[in-house]
Amino acid sequence: MDGTGGTEGTAPRRARRAVALVFAVHGAVTGNFATRIPWIRDHLSLEPGELGIALAFPAIGAALAMPLAGRVTHRLGSRSALRLLLALWCASLALPALSPAFPVLCAALLAYGAASGLADVAMNALGVETEERIGRPIMSGLHGMWSAGALAGSAAGTLAAHAGTDARPHLGVAAAVLTVLGAVVCAGVLDLRPRAEEHPPPRFARPPRAALVIGAVGFCAVFAEGASLEWSAVYLRDVIGSGAGLAAACTTAFSCAMAVARFAGDAAVRRFGPVRTVRSGGVLACAGGLAVVTAPHAVLAIAGFALLGLGIAVVVPLAFAAAARSGPEPSQAIAGVATITYTSGLIAPSAIGQVADATSLTVSFGLVTVLAALLAAAAGALRVPAAGSAGRSRSVPATKG
Repeated sequence: MDGTGGTEGTAPRRARRAVALVFAVHGAVTGNFATRIPWIRDHLSLEPGELGIALAFPAIGAALAMPLAGRVTHRLGSRSALRLLLALWCASLALPALSPAFPVLCAALLAYGAASGLADVAMNALGVETEERIGRPIMSGLHGMWSAGALAGSAAGTLAAHAGTDARPHLGVAAAVLTVLGAVVCAGVLDLRPRAEEHPPPRFARPPRAALVIGAVGFCAVFAEGASLEWSAVYLRDVIGSGAGLAAACTTAFSCAMAVARFAGDAAVRRFGPVRTVRSGGVLACAGGLAVVTAPHAVLAIAGFALLGLGIAVVVPLAFAAAARSGPEPSQAIAGVATITYTSGLIAPSAIGQVADATSLTVSFGLVTVLAALLAAAAGALRVPAAGSAGRSRSVPATKG
C-alpha cells in the first residue's frame, strides 16, 4: 500500500511523531518481556535446553505470520490495522508469564511472536509511507525510538525484578498500559486505504527478488547484532579474561552505540544516501570486528564492539525502506526482509556457539567480521529505483466519516 499525500486532518509531522511513538511502544513490550525470562524459567523449572527451545518460538511465530500483514492492512486500512495489530502485540505480553507448563509456554511464545511480526511489518510499512510524505529519511530515527522504548521497558522490568515482583501482575499491568498507550498513539498515524480497483494481496506470496537480495544485506547486520548482544560479555570474560562487571559493560556499550547511531542515522542518509551510509557502516563494523579479534586487552575489545554497533545500526531500517520501494506491494516486500532478518537473529547466537565449540570464540567473531565486510560490498543492493519507476500501486487517504 502506498500513499500520495497527507491524510486529511493529519499533518505529516504529526504522523511522524505518532509512528515514532508506535515504534517506542513496540520496543517497550520487548524490553519488559526480556527482563522476566529468568522468572519464567524459574517458575516453570525449565532446563537450559527447554528454555532455548521455547525462546525459538517467537521467531517461528513471527516468520509464519508476517506475510499476512499486507492482507490485514489492505482490508482494514493502515491506521485501523496498526491499531489492532499493536494491541494484539501489547496484550500478548501477559501470556508467557501465565503459562502453567512448558508446552503452553511454547504456544504462548508462538502467539507472542506472531503478534510481534504482524505489528512489525505494519509499522515499518507505515514508517516508509510517512517518510515519503515528509520527503526526508526518518526510518533510522524510528528504529532509534524502538531502541529507546526497549531500554525503557527493560528498565521497568529490571525494577520489578529487583523488587521481587511476580511477573504475572507485572507483565499483566504492563500489557494493559501499553495496549492503551498504543491505541492512543495510533490515532495520529496516516490512515491509507487501497483504491477500489486494487485486489487484496495474497495471504502468502514470495516477496520480490529485489527484496530477497536486500534481506541478505539485513541478514549480515542482524547476525552481527545477535552475536554481539549474546556473546560480547562471554568474549570479554573467556577470551580477554575480564571480570563480570567489565564484561557486562561491553554489552551495554554495544547497545548504546547502536541507539546513538540510529538517532544520528537519518542525518547521515540525507547527506550521503543509503548506499554510501551502509557501505561506510560496513567498513566501520569490519574495523570493529578486527579490533575485537585482535584485542590484547578489554579496552580495545569494548571499543571494537562499540564500532560494530555503530556500523550495523542503520542497516535494518534502511533495508526495510529499500524493500518497501522495491516492488508494487510494500508490506509483502517488508515481510520478506523481516522474515530473513528474524531468521538471522534466531540462528546467530547458536551459530556462534557451534563455531566456537569447533574452533574458538575468536574464530566465531572472525566470521562476524567477514559478514560486516560483506555489508560494505553489498551495500549497492539498497539502491532503489526513482520514485514511481518500481510500478507500485497507489492508494488513497481515507475520507472522514
